[in-house]
Order: sequence, then structure tokens, then C-alpha cells
Amino acid sequence: MALKVAIQMDPIDAIDIDADSSFRIAEEAQARGHELFFYTPDQLSYREGRVLAKGWPLTVRREKGDHFSLGDHQEIDLADWDVVWLRQDPPFDMGYITTTHLLDRIHPSTLVVNDPTWVRNWPEKLKVLDYPNLTPPTAIARDLDTLKAFRAAHGTVILKPLYGNGGAGVFKLAADDSNINSLHELFTGINREPLIMQKFLPDVAQGDKRVILIDGEPVGGINRVPAKGETRSNMHVGGRPEPTKLSERELEICARIGQDLKDHGQIFVGIDVIGGWLTEINVTSPTGLQELERFDGVNVTAKIWEAIEAKCG
Repeated sequence: MALKVAIQMDPIDAIDIDADSSFRIAEEAQARGHELFFYTPDQLSYREGRVLAKGWPLTVRREKGDHFSLGDHQEIDLADWDVVWLRQDPPFDMGYITTTHLLDRIHPSTLVVNDPTWVRNWPEKLKVLDYPNLTPPTAIARDLDTLKAFRAAHGTVILKPLYGNGGAGVFKLAADDSNINSLHELFTGINREPLIMQKFLPDVAQGDKRVILIDGEPVGGINRVPAKGETRSNMHVGGRPEPTKLSERELEICARIGQDLKDHGQIFVGIDVIGGWLTEINVTSPTGLQELERFDGVNVTAKIWEAIEAKCG
């Protein structure tokens, strides 16, 4: 079946074709005979009952420096398309949230991946609160005294922005670290959002696993090992991907959350697990596809498209 597929993502010219999951999704779609259209989030609009996007027909190829071609610039009605991929990176701000409200107006007649209602309602660091027995001790607060009390109870902690991404703004604070006041001043001076604090998990030194689920089922994972002297394992900040097998505990976590994800239209999800503890459920713009495929030798992206094609069939 040939589908008409629109991809809402950040500018395609700047991506790393050896790592970017959106590129791999587009590449596999093209190989399966699907028609591609690319647009950036700022070109999504609503006008008199229609959800529109200005962009370009897209062709991709695995050639560094020449990895895409665009057709004539045009405006399309997304209701006429089979699939829309919601793939721009966070920050998860009001601009991001607005795109989910607009895409709600065409879904599910046009299949939006992932379901925009639940992308909006399930930010990565908040969805895990539904599973307190699977997660490390966590506090979400803007109030400094609350954060200090949590640290006093749990010792060394991780402090980070609630809606951050890519490892930006992540701090490890020991029980006697005197920087908590100044960090609180820094964050609260930037925005009006709460912060998230979690008990520090020493097992992060052995890696932070990214586990990929497709339609609620685990298909594999990669282990992201922090660079020397780093707490953060994100590949954006120097984390090293390594092959890994899923443990019984990680499969148990997937079994606990998988049906919930599937029931709410989250087709492509990446969860983060440190030392057997679930720390994030990434539904906005998960990554890790290319690394997983290289390590395991399995076309995981084809499994994503098989799930989409079944829903469109």
C-alpha cells in the first residue's frame, strides 16, 4: 500500500544522516513506496476549518552532504494525507503544544504519529509519575524549600528542567552541595516552570538504557555510557552508545507500560532505564533507531511502518 506521508520536523538540511531517527523513518517510508512531504512546525496553520502545511515534496538518500531533494514549494491540506509524523525536537513549549492542538483536528482520519493528544498530555518526565513503583524517588516543585527537603531525605540528587531535553541543564547535587540556591535562582529566572529532582542513581556510570517500543512491544535497546567525568549519558553531550540485551527487569517495565502506550496511540516510544529504574518515557521525538539497527542488525524502522500500514489498512 502506498501512503501519503507528511513529516513535521526541524530543518532537514542540518541533520546527521547516520544518527537521526526522522531521516531513517523517511528513508524506510520511501523504500516502501510511500510519498513524502516535508514541512517545519512554523509552517503548520489552521484556516477556516482546514489544517494546512506549507512545505515540499521530499526525496531522501544516504549521501552525506547531498541527503535530500525538495520539489516545488506548495501548501497542502493535511486531511488529504494518510499519515502525519510529529517529529520536531523539543523544547516542549507552547509552540510545540499548539501544533498538537492543530493536529488533533485531523487525527485519526489522518493518522498522526504519535497521537498528538497524548504527546501533549504525557511529557517525558511527567508520564513516568503514573508508575511510582518503577521510578526512582522524584519531586516536582518550583519551591526551593521543597527541593531542599527532598535532597535532605535522599542525599545526592539530579536536578533538571521539567521540560528540558538532550541533557541540557542537568546537574548532579551532592547532599552538601552549596550551589542549589544559585541553580534555583538561575532556573526560576529563565522561566515559570517547576523543576524535577530525582534521587541520583549511581548505576548511571554503567549506562542509561534507551529501550525502543513499537505499538507497546519492546524491540531492543542501546546502552548510552556517559563520557569520563560526566553524569549525563545523552549522545548529544558525548554519551557513547553500546549494544545491549534487555534484562528481565527491563522487560517487566515494558510489560507494565506497553498496553497503556498502545491504547493511547503511541506507536514509536523510547524509554530510559537506569539500574532497573524507569526515568523517562519519550513520546515527543524519540531517538536511537539507527544505533539499535546497527548493533542488532534488525530493520526496526520497518516494524514501525508495518504497524502504521496495519492501522491505515
